[in-house]
Amino acid sequence: MDEEIKNNKDLYQCKECGLHYKDKKSAEKCEVWCRENKTCNVEITKHSKENKKDGLSDELNKLEELEKQCEEYLNSWKRERADFLNYKKEEMERIGTLIKYANEELILKIMPILDNFSLAEKQIPENLKNDKWIEGFLQIKSQIGEFLKREGVEEINAVGERFNPETMEAVEEVEPVLVEALTGTVVQELQKGYRMDGKVLRPAKVKVTK
Repeated sequence: MDEEIKNNKDLYQCKECGLHYKDKKSAEKCEVWCRENKTCNVEITKHSKENKKDGLSDELNKLEELEKQCEEYLNSWKRERADFLNYKKEEMERIGTLIKYANEELILKIMPILDNFSLAEKQIPENLKNDKWIEGFLQIKSQIGEFLKREGVEEINAVGERFNPETMEAVEEVEPVLVEALTGTVVQELQKGYRMDGKVLRPAKVKVTK
């Protein structure tokens, strides 16, 4: 192949490095280059390509490193976001629990007032029940009851029911009025019991049959 190039009269050779070109002008430029730089143009081109290759490799390495850093930052952000969402959820649950307990405490403080209203109502003579002052008094009791219902509070049914230690507190055992009455039946309610959202706030105090 080299012999063919050498014998090819259509090619022009650089007198310094011997590299062949298709045109005379390129051969003369190569000759000037080789003379000025004291080296072959072919070696310069070779080194240039190698440098480009090394430079490209460095850029690819840098790009790969940046991609790794981006992935680490993204994973770190995802972990932080998940931790924040969990913290937010826990805080909302904690605040909800605190509000619920605060409501329970408030309602427990209202119950004795409602008890006093109920006791006073039982003492009202029949001839005064239509009195306007008495009606206003009973209206206040009714409003307190409505407020408790809106808060999810409900009375525990007791009289006539079987004694339930989860919702009732037996303060006395009495002889049954009826022979067929079952043992442990509530015959009298001494203090109303209340539950809120399924939770017993205050058990009903009752009398039960022996």
